[in-house]
Amino acid sequence: MNRWHQHYLRGDYHNQDPKALYQARLATVQEALDLIEDGDCLAWSTHGSEPKVFLEHLHTIAPRLDKGVDCWNTITRYAYPVTSAPGLAGKFRHHTFFFDKWSVGARGSGLYDHFPVDQHLYAQGIQACKAPNVFVAQVSAMDKHGYVHLSCDLIMTLENLYRADKIIFEVNSRTPMVWGENALPVSMADVLYEVDEPIYQLQDPPIGEKEETIAGYVTEMMKDGDCIQLGFGGIPNAIGFHLMEKHDLGIHTEQIGTSMAHLMACGAVTNRYKSIDQGITVGSFISGDNFLYDFVDQHPRLTVRRSRYTNDPYVIAQNDNLVSINSCVQIDIMGQVVSTSAGLRQISGVGGQIDFVRGANMSKGGRAIMAMPSTTGGGKISKIVPFLDQGSAVTTSRNDVHYVVTEYGIAQLRGRTLRQRARALIEIAHPDFREQLIQDAEKMHIWRRSNR
Repeated sequence: MNRWHQHYLRGDYHNQDPKALYQARLATVQEALDLIEDGDCLAWSTHGSEPKVFLEHLHTIAPRLDKGVDCWNTITRYAYPVTSAPGLAGKFRHHTFFFDKWSVGARGSGLYDHFPVDQHLYAQGIQACKAPNVFVAQVSAMDKHGYVHLSCDLIMTLENLYRADKIIFEVNSRTPMVWGENALPVSMADVLYEVDEPIYQLQDPPIGEKEETIAGYVTEMMKDGDCIQLGFGGIPNAIGFHLMEKHDLGIHTEQIGTSMAHLMACGAVTNRYKSIDQGITVGSFISGDNFLYDFVDQHPRLTVRRSRYTNDPYVIAQNDNLVSINSCVQIDIMGQVVSTSAGLRQISGVGGQIDFVRGANMSKGGRAIMAMPSTTGGGKISKIVPFLDQGSAVTTSRNDVHYVVTEYGIAQLRGRTLRQRARALIEIAHPDFREQLIQDAEKMHIWRRSNR
C-alpha cells in the first residue's frame, strides 16, 4: 500500500475541494525533479502520454547521483539526453521491453538492458524484478470532478502508479480525456506542473504498392463482424484503411491507431458482435495523429484498459472471429518468425504479438496473420529464408503461426506439415529467391521436387 492509499483510507482527501487540492500540488518541473533521489527506481508513461518536459530535464540530476537511478522504459518517442546519451550510463540504467532507435543507438554502452516478456505480463515482470518507487505521467487537464486522465497509455502504468511512493503529474491541456480506469484523482500527485505541448504524432511509414497489394490479400480474408487487432507499421495501417468497406467490425487491440479512428468514424466499426466489451472499442494505448487524438477525446464508445487485460490471450480468445495482424522481420521455411532482432542485434521488442497470435488461435473462427513484404534491403534480401540469421531470437514459434501474407499471396501454415509449409512459403517468396529456397529445402530434407 503506497502513501496515497494510506491517506485516502484515513479520509485525508475526502470532501476537499479539488481545485484547492490541485493548487496545493502545483509546482515547477524543477521541483518535480527535486523529488528524485539517488537510488530511486523510476517509471513513466509513454506514447501519447509521454511526459516530455520531465524527460527533457531528467539528465540534469546526474551530477548528484552516486548509486544511480533505475528506469523502466517501454519506448521513447523523442530524443532526450537521459535516454540517448551513452555517457550517462551508470547514472541511469534503463530496463526496456522494446528497443527503439535511441536504445539501438546506445547498444553496448551499458545505458540499456533488454527485458524480454510478453506484453500482458509487463507489469507483473516489473514487480518481480525491481518495483518502481517513483511514477511520472503526462495527464489531461483536471475535469469538474477533480480527476485527470492518463488517456494514452495503460500498458503497465496503473500497476506502477499504485505501488509508487512518489507520483508526479505533467498536466497538458492538449491531452485528450479518454474514459475508463485511467481517470485519476488529482489528490494522488505529490507534485504536478503544467505544460502546453503538442501530443506526439506517430507517422506511419508511407503506404506503397507492396503494402497496398498485401492489404488487399488480407482484406480478402476478413469478414463482416470480425474483431480486429492491428500492429505497428505501414502494412497494418494500410490494412486498416482497406477495411473501410466492411461492416460491424469490432476492435480489441493493444494500439488504438489512426486507421482505427477512421474505421469508427466511417461506421465500419460498431463492435456490435463482440462477445465481451460489446459496443466498445478497447485498447491499452493510443498513438497516432491529431485526427486520432481529437476523435478519442471524450468518445463514449472507446476506452483504454491495462495490458494485463487487453493482451491476456484468454481474454482475447473470448471474442469470436478475432483477427490478429502483425508484421515481422524474417521467417524461415518451417514457419519460425523473428520480429525483434536482426541476428544478435536487438531492434525492437515482442510487444503484444505473441499474446494476440495465441489469443486469435484460441478464438472461435480466429485468424493470426503475419503480413510482410517478401524482401528487404532494396529487394536484395529475402525475408523468407531457409535458416534464421545466427543469433536471432524466435518471436513466434512455428507451432503458433497461422497465415503468412506477402505481395505474392497467402500461405497457410497451421494444419500443415513441414513439407507443405516450405512449399507454401516458397510460393509467396520473391521469384528471384525461389529456386535457391527450393535447393536449400532439399538439403534440409523437407522438400523433394518429385513430390511437389
